[in-house]
Amino acid sequence: MSNTDNNNWTRRDFILGIGATTAGTLLSSCAISGDRSAKGLTEEALAIKPVVRSQDLEKPDITVGYVPVNDCAPFAIAWKKGFFHKYGLNVKLNREASWATSRDGLIFGRLDASPVVSGAVTNARIGAEGARHAPLCAAMTIHRHGNAMTMNKAMWDFGLRPWYEYNGDLEAFGKQFRAYFDSQPPERKVWAVVLSSAIYEYFVRYVSAAAGVDPLKEFRVIIVPPPQMVTNMRIGAMQAYMVAEPWNTRAIKGNEGVGFTFAQGKEIWQGHPDRLLGVMQSFIDQYPKTYRSLVKAMIEACQYCSKPENRQEVAELITDRSFTGAKPKKKGAAIALFTSPGIVGNYNYGGFDGKDRIIKAADTTIFYDIPDNIPKQPGEHSTFLWRSRSLWLMTQAARWGQIKEFPKNAEKLAQQGWRTDLYREIAAEMGIDCPKDDYKVEPPEVFIDKKGFDPSDPVRYLNSFEIRANAPNRFYLG
Repeated sequence: MSNTDNNNWTRRDFILGIGATTAGTLLSSCAISGDRSAKGLTEEALAIKPVVRSQDLEKPDITVGYVPVNDCAPFAIAWKKGFFHKYGLNVKLNREASWATSRDGLIFGRLDASPVVSGAVTNARIGAEGARHAPLCAAMTIHRHGNAMTMNKAMWDFGLRPWYEYNGDLEAFGKQFRAYFDSQPPERKVWAVVLSSAIYEYFVRYVSAAAGVDPLKEFRVIIVPPPQMVTNMRIGAMQAYMVAEPWNTRAIKGNEGVGFTFAQGKEIWQGHPDRLLGVMQSFIDQYPKTYRSLVKAMIEACQYCSKPENRQEVAELITDRSFTGAKPKKKGAAIALFTSPGIVGNYNYGGFDGKDRIIKAADTTIFYDIPDNIPKQPGEHSTFLWRSRSLWLMTQAARWGQIKEFPKNAEKLAQQGWRTDLYREIAAEMGIDCPKDDYKVEPPEVFIDKKGFDPSDPVRYLNSFEIRANAPNRFYLG
């Protein structure tokens, strides 16, 4: 088979290839899921006086999933500090093996609530390829940012460097990026993400396309659970990946030494939503009081994680075996060596030339308060969901052929899935102000290619991309 044949994988090949490439890692990661979960109530939680009585809720005993990455922090804090208890909830936390099991646990009723990757709610609603068709909902964002792209040492040795060192020159990066993949055999043209039809896959494709490299032709994308990323890179299953922290920090020299951070997700789309608190529509309909309690507890947990004075504590808490289990084995190493860069904001891009690439920033992971360097609307905080961003995700699903065309009823689908209306009601009960609108324009400066998004004309935006599935055919409303 020629290189061209290998590069031009269809979506069907992609889906089939996932099983062959990652079945072993999926099975091995399942073994760590069930019995590691945090159990019982801490002394701090028991000391909190409830403001909602459990007996007043329709379903006070609920099971909530989480995945062993940094963004489990609000769930860990809500459990440890008693925010669940405060709102009358008896929560059983359940550690999930992957983002697919976190999503599917909701769909099949094993979980009452769970974080889902941005795109999972939208694509379940539109029935995108690789996503189960189901009435998923979300009323809040768990966090923004907190993820990154890692490239292996061979890509470093070829000359690729962290994105910020290119000073915004997409053309220069694109030439190196294509040259690297052109020099490799097909089995070394692989990028891994945590879930198909979700924002990480879109970011991988978006960056390469912005640099002039067609991701549908130049390389393959496979699915690997977060805790298995570093190991799979070490054995050569892929050359690059995108995942939430701490699984990028673990890869750099001085830690596992298998790669370096090419870019944080915030460098691709500054302010983007990463994880949403997912539930099924039926949960909101059948247990409205319970749902309100859950959202309130999670908002307070996100507020706690957001405070600078709490971040080191949060970073240390999630190293526990019940959460990420990301404790360094090196004797004398700081307990939060892997987790603090993404939480505290002292982020290390790594590299193999001895240079210091630690960048301190307030927006490395955004749990609630939005730093001043990010454009925001009056009353905006990070747990607020913009429905316009659901439309952006739909444009990417259409762009990469996961749906045939941009949905004619896109705004209705966004309204059904991204429950900004419910969030406003719940936030108002907590005395929290919110933006008045559901949609906003994303300015050009927040995207890596300086290409803004106007939600009033998503089809025009979609048609403006030269690199997309089925190009040069135009996309029309369906």
